[in-house]
Amino acid sequence: MYSRIAGTGHHVPENIVTNADLEKIVDTNDEWIRTRSGIEQRHIAADDETTADLAIAAAEKAMEAAGVTAEDIDFIAVGTTTPDLVFPNVGTIIQQRLGIHGCAAFSVEAACSGFIYALSIADKFVKSGEAKNALVIGAETLSRITDWTDRSTCVLFGDGAGAVILQPSEEQGIISTHLHADGKYKDLLYAPAGVSKRPQGDLNKEFAINMLGNEVFKVAVKTLGAVVEETLEANNLDHDALDWLVPHQANKRIIEATAKRLGMPMEKVILTVQKYGNTSAASVPMALDVAVRDGRIKRGELLLLEAFGGGFTWGSALLRF
Repeated sequence: MYSRIAGTGHHVPENIVTNADLEKIVDTNDEWIRTRSGIEQRHIAADDETTADLAIAAAEKAMEAAGVTAEDIDFIAVGTTTPDLVFPNVGTIIQQRLGIHGCAAFSVEAACSGFIYALSIADKFVKSGEAKNALVIGAETLSRITDWTDRSTCVLFGDGAGAVILQPSEEQGIISTHLHADGKYKDLLYAPAGVSKRPQGDLNKEFAINMLGNEVFKVAVKTLGAVVEETLEANNLDHDALDWLVPHQANKRIIEATAKRLGMPMEKVILTVQKYGNTSAASVPMALDVAVRDGRIKRGELLLLEAFGGGFTWGSALLRF
């Protein structure tokens, strides 16, 4: 028995912030941003728009694509670093607003790898027979923890959500998942304050993302290449067997470097970072849904999903769509 993706969906806020808009806020310019990240614009949540709002919109599209209703959903896992509240967890907020009752609903905090982590957990529940329609979401409002005076980070991040429905299948679906973490890198990418570690100064700056970009780049390319190799070796596959690489959309240069390391042409790589920026846990399911809906990804094709995030955490999922 496999778990297989029955439907996908994504949603982004209406508000678009272009590179030209950022030129008015910080000392930067369009060429600098494009050259270093590949990003042209990003979607930013309205003041009254939350992570749950984006997640619900994405979930509804995935449910419609899969042909399921709220009564069918029996498992909810959400990857996010920016939940609406400390508790209840954002999974239960989504559950209540969708009219789903009684099933397990929780969130996973693994930064940009959150969706891959949540997908791996849901896969096990479906394969074991404990869930028949699992809703898996990656959703973020990173704008809430972005320092808009820091030109090295504020140009990179955006808000959005992506979702999938997993169902049991006798045909190949999710073939394998591979999860990793190494806390020794925590000081390279982090938000310095939380609940038990209270902020001491400017609230917005204390909670804001801190990143040593060059160091993150080096580790990301190395670990993403390694996890892809691990996934292929575990399944006795060559790179040529993959129809599509669906990577975490952090930075175009990281994606290109990873593809080059693997000998994969960019024509086989789903790229959405130029439109959405880095949406953390939302980026992989968003990219997946974009490519499904525009017809690039088709049923029966072999996909490799991979992500890398603060912690550091990283992971992959090999699946037959």
